[in-house]
Amino acid sequence: MHIIRRLSARLALPLLTLGLGVGGPLQLLGAELHVAPGGDDSNPGSRSKPFATLEAARNAARRLLAEKKAGAGSKITLWVHGGDHLRTEPLRLTAADSGRAEAPVLWKAAPGESPRLLGGRALHHFAPIMDPDLLARLTPEARAHVVQADLKAEGITRFGELTSRGFGRTTLSAHSELFFGGKPMPLARWPNEGEWEKIAGFPESAGKGDEHGGKIGDLPLGFRYAGERPTRWKDSPDIWVHGYWAWDWANSYEHVTSIDRSQHLVRTAPPHGNYGFRTGQRFQFLNVFEELDQPGEWYLDRQAGILYFWPPSPVESQEVLLSELGAPLIELDGASHVTFEGLILEATRGSGVVIKGGSAARLSRCILRNLGAEGVSIQGGTGHVVSGCDITDTGDGGVSMSGGDRNTLTPGGHAVEECRFTRQARWSKCYAPAILMNGVGLRASHNLIQEHPHCAILYNGNDHLIEFNEIHHIALETGDVGAIYTGRDYTYRGNRIRYNFIHHTGGVGMGSMGVYMDDCVSGAEIFGNVFYKVHWAAFLGGGRDHKVENNIFVECDPAVRMDGRGLDKSPVWHNMVYDTMRKSLASVPQALYRQRYPEINALDALYASDAGIPPQNNRVIHNICVGKWMEVGWHAKADWVEVRENFTEGDPRFVDAAKMDFRLRKDSPAFKVGFQPIPFEQIGPHEALRPRRY
Repeated sequence: MHIIRRLSARLALPLLTLGLGVGGPLQLLGAELHVAPGGDDSNPGSRSKPFATLEAARNAARRLLAEKKAGAGSKITLWVHGGDHLRTEPLRLTAADSGRAEAPVLWKAAPGESPRLLGGRALHHFAPIMDPDLLARLTPEARAHVVQADLKAEGITRFGELTSRGFGRTTLSAHSELFFGGKPMPLARWPNEGEWEKIAGFPESAGKGDEHGGKIGDLPLGFRYAGERPTRWKDSPDIWVHGYWAWDWANSYEHVTSIDRSQHLVRTAPPHGNYGFRTGQRFQFLNVFEELDQPGEWYLDRQAGILYFWPPSPVESQEVLLSELGAPLIELDGASHVTFEGLILEATRGSGVVIKGGSAARLSRCILRNLGAEGVSIQGGTGHVVSGCDITDTGDGGVSMSGGDRNTLTPGGHAVEECRFTRQARWSKCYAPAILMNGVGLRASHNLIQEHPHCAILYNGNDHLIEFNEIHHIALETGDVGAIYTGRDYTYRGNRIRYNFIHHTGGVGMGSMGVYMDDCVSGAEIFGNVFYKVHWAAFLGGGRDHKVENNIFVECDPAVRMDGRGLDKSPVWHNMVYDTMRKSLASVPQALYRQRYPEINALDALYASDAGIPPQNNRVIHNICVGKWMEVGWHAKADWVEVRENFTEGDPRFVDAAKMDFRLRKDSPAFKVGFQPIPFEQIGPHEALRPRRY
């Protein structure tokens, strides 16, 4: 088999003899294989005669690796050429596809080309609705605009099912979604996207307490709506409701089992939401044919296989995609030293990439968009990196990382760096962040995160580093949430949050926080961050041993807020501290944790009584504040926090606050209280590391 070779005069490496067992050997410095949509799997995989499928290229590379012909210092490069590589199953790599540290296996976009791994199908055949009964169900203004496509006629029969998703639910593949011009289209709904109805009440027999002195309705007994809108809907077995049923930080999607129009009562199928129905909370109906009443909305009759769509512009003017694959586009299981670079991953109902085990896999300068679940899921292993990628419009989170060992405090070494995240959590909404970190010793650095309904970065565990990230316009649909968030564990220690720029956060109800140390979590270092137009910028929610140092707060409300909820006697808080958090503390190796984090030892004397755990040993020093400074309340005492040498009055002399340049001029009076310059210009992704066409 002939393989194209590339010799570099700058590399003093021996020539290698490589063969695939189907042709004569060829001397090479390293193997290069090619795959293109117009290729043929019977080809040798050369540039002029590429393979057709990624699997054929993988198998050829696997044979080379098995024969150990690549040699020390050499590598295998699989050039992926432009066009659509249609995927009906994941590209699966295992340990047999691994490279070495000095010679990783590289899957790269061919120079100047834009290969796309596509988990969906393009729709080309739309026609007007001719059925008068269907037209009568639409609003008059919609009838001339809605078109239909017969999916079964195009050979599409896998639609996926709408499923119960949201707070407390596992990540699932989405139903089939429609994308027009590269953007996700909303399901037909009422009220329309961005608008909400409010729960009008619930049956009196359904009332129960919510642990905070309020009253909510029992989930199986349903909720009431106001008005007569559903009277015009034809009965359908596939109507859903989405709502923030009891709290603004806990949403879920529920399948409607019945709508009693006389009683204005909706009942849903299990599994129900996690709490109950609270009067006044937000909800909306989804997947209602009669509500296909504005550009962009669509509806799929799954039984008939007919898709109805009101295109925002002429339907032939943009690409129309329907996601079909219910699995990841790429799946690594035990593979190590493998790099994917410059690819576009799009329109799967599942996640873009799933990495299990292995070490040193890398996703570099890729575009991941319009995915039904997560962008990238890293599950165990060590040293995996997502670098310089654009991750846009995912149904769940952006990148989730789990790694390291909390029993030994061994770091996992995974990292997300130089990435841009836009519009994550299209479906799950809450606790599906752009970056999720679980375990020990993970890093998120130099990322841009924007347009998120809930939190941007969520971490659990120890010794994580969150640095140089810009985060803005988050919490756009939720409340009581932080841009950077963790909570409810006294053993989450050693975490550093430094040099991040958090600005223009949203929030409903309780609003949003910048760095939210929720529910008595303790021991974080919050150093050198810049907060601008954030509600409660640094919120210490009952925790201990936090260090809030050398930060800049501008127009926050307030800059620092601390409470003592761990002292509250009500069952919800007392049980949290004396049951949930005490068990978590007892579950970790005591000698190791108490040596690494000696502040934990102070909890012993406090747990010896039933008086609660006070928020002591917090430090707030050397900060700059322009605007509202500090609030201490809810059982907390001001003298429990060390507050000193902060610049809270006067002009700190920023370079240009109007343009959000919060560097300090050389003559800033803040330097006199010990403030250290923040490398503000280094925050966010570096443009040189962005995705590009090769």
